[in-house]
Amino acid sequence: MRQDREFDIIVYGATGFTGRLVAEYLNKQYGSEGPKWAMAGRSQEKLESVRDEMGVPSDTPLVVADASDAASMINMAKRAHVIITTVGPYQLYGDKLVAACAEHGTDYCDLSGEPAWMRMKIDAHEAQAKESGARIVFSSGFDSIPFDLGVMMLQKECFNRYGQAAPRIKGRVRAMQGTFSGGTAASMKATLASAAKNPMVIKYLTNPFSLAPGFEGPEQPLGNKPIYEEDLKSWSAPFIMAPINTKNIHRTNALLGHEYGEDFVYDEMMFTGDGEQGEQMANFVAKADPMGGDDAPKPGEGPSKEERENGFYDILFIAEMADGARTMLSVKGDKDPGYGSTSKMIAETAMALVESDCAGGIHTPGSALGEALVKRLEANAGLSFTLEG
Repeated sequence: MRQDREFDIIVYGATGFTGRLVAEYLNKQYGSEGPKWAMAGRSQEKLESVRDEMGVPSDTPLVVADASDAASMINMAKRAHVIITTVGPYQLYGDKLVAACAEHGTDYCDLSGEPAWMRMKIDAHEAQAKESGARIVFSSGFDSIPFDLGVMMLQKECFNRYGQAAPRIKGRVRAMQGTFSGGTAASMKATLASAAKNPMVIKYLTNPFSLAPGFEGPEQPLGNKPIYEEDLKSWSAPFIMAPINTKNIHRTNALLGHEYGEDFVYDEMMFTGDGEQGEQMANFVAKADPMGGDDAPKPGEGPSKEERENGFYDILFIAEMADGARTMLSVKGDKDPGYGSTSKMIAETAMALVESDCAGGIHTPGSALGEALVKRLEANAGLSFTLEG
């Protein structure tokens, strides 16, 4: 661990629902023997209250910081090796913190599922992050770690078996129990509001390669309506996180020098089953509001501990080679995706950054940390990566 900063990790947003879970995880998993970490938020009083409520040691440092104040963000960034931020929507509250980290060589990870904002940050700060050594890692939760790393690990297996990458991979959610976070719902609403004002946002949202500036690959499946997949014996329905996950995976490929090939095709959908019942479910999913409409959780709200503990997800990745050969890998998580698993994934991303010496720049979890993060997630965070054929 680096010794040149006061803290290894600062959890910014520690008084919010997801930020609390991150702080609880770091305390439980690593305690006093692990990284030197601090809790950050806007209110000293609330930080003290939350720290005491959670049973985190009373000597855990607290940092008061306000996302609307550039000087405050700079001060926080200069004190830490890595900033974890759960303060979203990031297009509303993330600009000054990303700028501060990029300028001062501070590593950063968030839970952003906001591709237009991410593209704008790439354009604004990529060169500076490379120069300062800052590793900026977006989408370090359910969007998009299981998908990004699942594709990466399956491609590694394809290289082992066939000597080359698969030109086509399908990501299919086989099962999932749990809720999307209030932050995810708020981010989508903020993105829609931004798109109404700025035509470039729509361009970034609709281009599968918008997070790989300067590259335009082959046409990609839209995944926006139910289909029957004969080879998989299942109906598949649109998957709400596909528009962000697919863009991150194409960025990983670009950052890795197109290891997956410049002709790589990838899409994501959800299995709904075979037969008439599977078709009905696929049509239902396609028409449903996955964010729950007016009943969607608000930022700072979330499921009970029991609901988080009982949640899970199971994602199958199918690689198809040009000669018809197929290889499959699954990624499974043992907690609900939006909260229980996400809080562990972002914490382990930060831990991997503390221990990593990869180059500065605006990364994906896969391009920055790769197999080192896979090993941490399997050892500590309840994820499994398993070949299935």
